[in-house]
Amino acid sequence: MRTRSRSVAAQSFLAQIAVLLAVAVGATWLVVAQARDDGDRTARSQTTAAAVALAASPATAAALAAPDGSGVLQPETQRIAKLSGLDFLVVMRPDRTRLSHADPALIGGRFTGTIDRAVRGETFTETYSGSLGPSIRAVTPVYDGAGTLVGLVSAGVTRDRLGDQVQAALPRIVAVVAAGVLLLVALSFLAERRLRRQTLGLSADDLRGLYEHHDAVLHTLSEGLVVFDVDAPDGPAPVVNDEARRLLELPDGAVRQADLPASLRGSADLTDELHVTSSRVLLVNRRPVSGPTGTLGSVLTVRDRTELQTVLGELDTARSLADALSAQAHEHANRLHSVITMIELGEGDSAAELAVADRTASQGLIDRLAGDAAPSAAALLVAKTASAAALDVEFTVADGTDLTSAGLADTPLLTLLGNLADNAIDAAGPGGWVELSAGIDSDGTWCLRVADSGPGMTAEEFARARERGYSTKDRSDRLHGGGLGLALVDQVVRQANGTIEVSPSPSTVTVRLPGGAR
Repeated sequence: MRTRSRSVAAQSFLAQIAVLLAVAVGATWLVVAQARDDGDRTARSQTTAAAVALAASPATAAALAAPDGSGVLQPETQRIAKLSGLDFLVVMRPDRTRLSHADPALIGGRFTGTIDRAVRGETFTETYSGSLGPSIRAVTPVYDGAGTLVGLVSAGVTRDRLGDQVQAALPRIVAVVAAGVLLLVALSFLAERRLRRQTLGLSADDLRGLYEHHDAVLHTLSEGLVVFDVDAPDGPAPVVNDEARRLLELPDGAVRQADLPASLRGSADLTDELHVTSSRVLLVNRRPVSGPTGTLGSVLTVRDRTELQTVLGELDTARSLADALSAQAHEHANRLHSVITMIELGEGDSAAELAVADRTASQGLIDRLAGDAAPSAAALLVAKTASAAALDVEFTVADGTDLTSAGLADTPLLTLLGNLADNAIDAAGPGGWVELSAGIDSDGTWCLRVADSGPGMTAEEFARARERGYSTKDRSDRLHGGGLGLALVDQVVRQANGTIEVSPSPSTVTVRLPGGAR
């Protein structure tokens, strides 16, 4: 069974403790070493000052000249050594004979330290192991009134005394270092708590696994995904997957709100809304993202509905044809009953006129469009004429209408005709009229005009309708694809490098495609 590894916060805390202990030990050693060096410097200064002061006293030179100078010098040097904190203060003749010593038994013996430099008139310090053990000592010459060398003075402090001084200071040093370590441990513990909250108590392996899975999922999602940070909504998006870059045609590198299509910018919630880009129909959702610490940002998901929208458009055309055929079948049944009744009543001529009257309008439209429109476009216009009549709207196709010169494939042409016709029929309303015309203009462009008796749209509404799925219909209709008419038309027109515009009195939408039949 795999053992769960420590969290990143715990590992960081333990690492900090280890570093703190290492730093504490190193700091203690450095402080002790510094204290020892300071003690040595102080000892050198102290012994030099004491030796020079004693050597400069006329009483010292006089005692050295007296036959029994030891009796005078021994008590005086002992007193001075005690007052100065020295371990020994030795006065000797130039031949090394001691006249004073910390150990009276050694008086009269020979001094074992270095005196050559002092004999030459120099005051110096050295570390030397003498009769009292290792010590730091100063040696200086003694001159009489005539300037003659009459003796030497050596003052010293043993290493044991210096060690005792450092040892006495050691508890304070350890206490200060321990207090600093405890303070840093407390701060490290607080940092560990904060890091634990931020990493949710996960280990390094957990975080690496989450990142790898997160990255793999993002790159394999069939939906586009863009996440914006709540603290920087206009800054670079921290998460953008490959599908989002493809569907929204986003640039490489950082992605900002300004890089999104205009209809997708902002932070408002979106639920299954259809948006049209230059080449795609997208189903968009946008929701805030929350975590343990609150709102983290907003996530935008995008699904491609281009092919589905094309199929739905073809289905809508087929449905329109089916509705028209159903309405005509119902009308034919009524007329057939009337014809049969009139024949039974002996009104044969009237029955014949009634029998052919129902096909005059639709057949006339088909005859006029023969050769000037693809069968699918002609069928669509016949269906729109029938559906408009069912809504009490007069739908007419102008004489001379030419749909073949548009140079469009069946699907984009049906998108153009069907959506413009539907919008115009809806705008005209019961009792209104719609007129469609198409052909080559004098400037060589193919022009499609759809006019209606409705109130039309303002320039702002027209711009919004072209930009995205704007509609004056209710929201439920928009969520099921309504309101995309002009946006889809605009997509077809832009892909064909054409133009689209609206004009009032009467309300007319005009589409121009360059080059006519290409």
